[in-house]
Amino acid sequence: MSRIQPKAPLQDRLMPEAMRLKEEANELPPGPLRDARIRKARQAVTASHVNEWLSSPGLQAPQ
Repeated sequence: MSRIQPKAPLQDRLMPEAMRLKEEANELPPGPLRDARIRKARQAVTASHVNEWLSSPGLQAPQ
């Protein structure tokens, strides 16, 4: 079984997804569905920051 490779790098997909989720949340009335969208948006932003941190030159193994 072959895996499907994403077309864009993770970093390029996370922030647009976070913005989309925030926009969706803003259009929803207060409640669990809105809270879930906000939570997922925060997770995407956090994942973006962690990915950026992990790929920083300061964390690269010495060569």
